[in-house]
Amino acid sequence: MTFEPFGLSPEILRAVSEQGYTIPTPIQEQAMPLVLAGRDVMGRAQTGTGKTAAFALPMLERLRGHANTSFSPARHPVRALILTPTRELAVQVYDSFRTYGKHVPLRYAVVYGGVHIEPQIKDLLAGVEVLVATPGRLLDHVGQRTVNLTQVEVLVLDEADRMLDMGFLPDIRRIVEMVTNRRQTLMFSATFSAEIRGLANSLLKDPVSVDIEPAVTSAESVDQLVYLVDSVRKTELLAGLVRGRSLRQVLVFTRTKLQAGRLASQLNRYGVDAVAIHGDRTQPERERALAGFKSGEVPVLVATDVAARGLDIDGLPIVINYELPHTAHDYVHRIGRTGRAGATGSAISLVAPDEEDYLRAVNRLLKHDLPVRVVQGFEPTLTAGSRPPASRSRRPSAQGPGARGARRPSNRTAAAPTAGSATRRGGGARVA
Repeated sequence: MTFEPFGLSPEILRAVSEQGYTIPTPIQEQAMPLVLAGRDVMGRAQTGTGKTAAFALPMLERLRGHANTSFSPARHPVRALILTPTRELAVQVYDSFRTYGKHVPLRYAVVYGGVHIEPQIKDLLAGVEVLVATPGRLLDHVGQRTVNLTQVEVLVLDEADRMLDMGFLPDIRRIVEMVTNRRQTLMFSATFSAEIRGLANSLLKDPVSVDIEPAVTSAESVDQLVYLVDSVRKTELLAGLVRGRSLRQVLVFTRTKLQAGRLASQLNRYGVDAVAIHGDRTQPERERALAGFKSGEVPVLVATDVAARGLDIDGLPIVINYELPHTAHDYVHRIGRTGRAGATGSAISLVAPDEEDYLRAVNRLLKHDLPVRVVQGFEPTLTAGSRPPASRSRRPSAQGPGARGARRPSNRTAAAPTAGSATRRGGGARVA
């Protein structure tokens, strides 16, 4: 199937073609006809499945019919509002609308916190039909009366599960109250939790559910592996992995902002160029960090789950969990950053003995045990009362799999350590 049967205008089809897209993804194939028909849609789709285009293309098609070429701001009211949880995702969605709508006479704007508000005010007062926003900054503009939401025809909640996790529900409800009840509402989420369903029931009218993927999935194209290592040795092992294979574009996840900044500094002391992005960094700092990472100038980007939400990096080869996340669902989101669009990728997790509960939760969610290894010279010290993680049936060695049925990493596992890639302080042992 191609994009032509959807009935999109030549202008939009031309923009799609210019991006090299010829075949719609499953979420696009199922959701686009519903959005074009004006139905409320509740869609579940993982990151990297093309969900932005699934709502952007049909929205542009519906809005273009009443596009106005007048220069009067009053003739360009906000007709489509897309709410996202993070600045990075807001920018990504905004760029997508500008890309797909480049041949359509509509105006676009994006507003988010962490930057000066005056340029955003100028954009809004000039008139825009499509507005992408984070909830907090949007309410700032509402308070300053620089935006009017009474003419919004389509409301999109993108990554609704993350917005709930980040405590945006009160802000979302305040915003929804300002939007007409005659609106079309679209909600996209990676999970259909009870909280998400409750929000959908209160905001959507007779929605159609589009469920593309199983409740939990990890890409088959991603090699997943666990290295057992004491917490105090993680940074040293991570530096050895990066240096030993001369890895580029390594996305490393930590649980907290404090740990992200600390780890980036420690890696730099080990001779590995690294930069961190997290909520306490200004938007220009985050943009510079991301630009350096995408260009390959900085090989390692350390991020929290919140900061990384919405990052779209083509061909990202490897994700490393310096710390497993508090929730197993976030593990799936993390590894979904690599192995996208049919490409291969690797996901490595550094797990200390006291993190076995997190590993057990991930294994339960995936319905299989992740392969476990121990790197020579970095064997973990099991403290009294500690138990090996459930995925180990015996103590793993550096030469072979440590779990019953675990597979040896394939040749495309980018983070497999090599001899001489790191030296153990004081002991002379090397990563093998």
